[in-house]
Amino acid sequence: MKSIGARITFWFVLSVTLTLACLFVAGHQLLKNYVIHDLDLLNATEFGQIKARLGSDYPTLNGAIINERIRQTTEYASVLFYISIDSPKQGNLFRSKNLAGNPLPDVKGKRVYNGTIPGIGELRIAEFVLPPFDVSIGTPVGQMRRAMVAYSEVSLALLLGMILASIVIGLGLSRLMLRPVRLIGETANRIRSDNLTERIGVTGVDDEISDLARLLNQMFDRLESSFTQVRQFSAEVSHELKTPLSLVRLHAEKLLADGNLDPTQEEAILVQLEELARVNHMVDELLFLSRAEAQGVRMSLVPQDPHHFLQSFEQDVRALAEHQGRRLRYTHRGEGVVAFEERWLRQVVLNILTNALRASPPGGLITLRSEFVPRYWRVSVEDEGPGLTMDQCERAFDRFVRFHQSGEEDRGSGLGLAICRSIIQLHNGRIYAEPRADGGGLRVVFELPASDERVQNPV
Repeated sequence: MKSIGARITFWFVLSVTLTLACLFVAGHQLLKNYVIHDLDLLNATEFGQIKARLGSDYPTLNGAIINERIRQTTEYASVLFYISIDSPKQGNLFRSKNLAGNPLPDVKGKRVYNGTIPGIGELRIAEFVLPPFDVSIGTPVGQMRRAMVAYSEVSLALLLGMILASIVIGLGLSRLMLRPVRLIGETANRIRSDNLTERIGVTGVDDEISDLARLLNQMFDRLESSFTQVRQFSAEVSHELKTPLSLVRLHAEKLLADGNLDPTQEEAILVQLEELARVNHMVDELLFLSRAEAQGVRMSLVPQDPHHFLQSFEQDVRALAEHQGRRLRYTHRGEGVVAFEERWLRQVVLNILTNALRASPPGGLITLRSEFVPRYWRVSVEDEGPGLTMDQCERAFDRFVRFHQSGEEDRGSGLGLAICRSIIQLHNGRIYAEPRADGGGLRVVFELPASDERVQNPV
């Protein structure tokens, strides 16, 4: 059982059931002892009546007189008592008629015991010494047995009912007890890199849950401080790098413009300008990421037909693929409207396609699929490159993570997919990568929510 609520319910039901079962067992034993004690008291009371009926001269009485004196008493009690009077010298002097001539069982060394008579059943028998007679009185225990069976049946029914009730109560208690934990989990799930100001509510009750909430809030305070420092550092460093990079570029271009350089020096200056352009582009990407994570980028989302959007630059991408010796296949399925900003989404598609072109072998096929699924517009780009493992797919959207084929120089900054993720998240969508189902190659997918609006056709 993975659910804590299920485990709490299980242990609650188990503890209640075991406790109630133990109480029922103890009650059964106590009730049995109590009833047996009452039967013994009945036998003793009946012996007292017999003794009174015999009179004080009982030692001199013979069987006929004894029978005459107590017969009427035994007739009245024949439903409840079985009586036998014996003498060591004269043998049996009296048996009640309900014994039908059967002797009462005798257990040597015991005065109170249970015995069974064929045709009568089990009796609770007590032997009393009335010198020179031994008086044995038996009381049926069948009624007691039936009462104990009825008690057991009622106890079992109550036990089953208690199990059902405790399951319901346990589920309710577990939900009530775990409600603060669920609230903590829901709040913690909302606290992300773009929402670090929210905190978990702490109740006035000073208990373990409140202590946990305080510890988590302290951790979120440290995370917010760290994220703020990192973002501030990235923004400030990126901004401060722009000026010296621009100055270095101006001086390099001035050296080229003067024309006083030999070919080797001129080539070196061109390499420097190329690298400066790459660094400047990386600085721009870092600035964008910092602004996006700080919610400083606003998207002008316009409902439009995504099929027309992709068709608008399909020819450019196809020409780029053919120039690099790759092939491009584009498909679209379904109709719908999606709200997005064309400029930013164009950058996402181009970044993904550029990575696919770089990873695919010469002559490889790049497949661009666009389709509408329930509530979403899905775009996928598949290549025929070496692909990535699942672990690499999860890390592909982190900053400065680059994967490239052996022997090939990777000229990227490792920020392209991180920027794609930020742009898609700003569009309220999601993006992920996965190995191709047919083996070999990578599949990068992003999904944007479909819009209920209609595209207004110009008149």
